[in-house]
Parts: sequence; C-alpha cells; structure tokens
Amino acid sequence: MTPVLSVRGLQTGYGDMRVVWDVSFDAHAGQVTVLLGRNGAGKTTTLRAVAGLNKIRGGAVLFDGADIAPVPAHRRVRAGIAYVQEGKRVFHKLTIEQNLILGGYTRGVRRRELDTEVERIYEMFPVLGDKRASRAGSMSGGQQQMLAIGSALMAKPQLLLLDEPSGGLAPVVVGEVMERVQALKETGLAVVLVEQAVEASLGVADHVVVLDIGRVVLEAPAAELGVEAVQQAYFGRTA
Repeated sequence: MTPVLSVRGLQTGYGDMRVVWDVSFDAHAGQVTVLLGRNGAGKTTTLRAVAGLNKIRGGAVLFDGADIAPVPAHRRVRAGIAYVQEGKRVFHKLTIEQNLILGGYTRGVRRRELDTEVERIYEMFPVLGDKRASRAGSMSGGQQQMLAIGSALMAKPQLLLLDEPSGGLAPVVVGEVMERVQALKETGLAVVLVEQAVEASLGVADHVVVLDIGRVVLEAPAAELGVEAVQQAYFGRTA
C-alpha cells in the first residue's frame, strides 16, 4: 500500500539551529502513526516541516508520491494536508460555526458547500453542534480541541497532523479526544499524531515512532509494542 506521506532522512530546525537530524516514517490512509518522545526530541519540529512551517534542510518529504519541499504551506493545505497545532488554537471571540466556516475557506467553494461540510463536522462532534452559536472562548479545553480539529477537517484533508491534542486536558477528556482520533482514521484519513500521553496514544496507534534528539530510536507496529518498550526508548536504552 502506497503511503499518503513518506518522510525520509528528514533534517530541519529553526534558522541555523538543527533540531531534527534523521527522521523517517510513513503514514497510510486509515491509520494513525504516533510520534512519541521526550520534550525537545523533535516531534513538533517534524510536523512543522511536513506542514511547510519549517524549511526542509535535508532528506525528503513525499505527499502522494510527490516531493513537497518547495511547496509553500498554504498550497500544502489546498493539496490536502491539515495541521492542528498544539494549544487549542481557535478564534475565541468568534462562534463555533464561524470558526468552522473559516476553516473551510481555503477550499474556495461556495457557502452552500461549506454549510454542508459544517453539518458533517457537527455529526462527528455533536457538542459543537449543540453550541454552534456560542463563542469558542466560552467552551472547555476539550471542546476547544475538538473545534480545532473540526476546523482543520473543513478543508477535507487526506492527511491530518495532530500536535499533542491531549495537552492540558483532564484524563477523562483525553479519552474522549482519542475516541475521536479513532473515528477519524476509520473514515480513511491518514493521521500523524504527536503525543506525550503514551498509553492513550498507543490505544489508537497503528504504527509507533519514538524520537530522541532529532533521530528515530524505535519504530514498530503498535501491536508489537508495549508501554515498557516505549519507555525504554524514551530513556535511550533501545537503539
């Protein structure tokens, strides 16, 4: 099966500072690839390079078989790559529905089609539909995270990049967010998930990649791994 995303020997960072030195992994349709690792391991920087926010300094990033290194971020969105950044980034003063409509404007379609897509998001996240006229800033952290994901899905991507969607959420809410991630992959979407919540992310993962100091230290199908193996990789005991 040809991967939706193929990252090979990726090198990237910020200006002259190299953060990611050698990262390779694939993401397939209908599967969740989880990137794990300690703070500073290069997980978010890897996602930013795939999304076009960090320059690719070496290696290759292929989307649908095409090299996207020279493609600017806004064109990657139109091509089918959606990125939900860490921190529940929504427009707090706008309503839930206004946030969703803004998320779909990159598609350049008529409002009627956007309205149809909004209803699809409400079916996926019923709490958003119940509060569609409320300001986004009035919602709980978990609800804002669902809105951020829903806004990204308005662009109808093939690949969804999720950066720590469980960050700052209560354990019970983390479980709810992961249930939504599971539902997303069942729609055929390819998902790359960066997480700190190891056990929760392993519950939805198909493939696991552990990073440390900008390099892959462990890669395997999720079914072959347990929490202990991942924890050993975190502390540098697995090569």
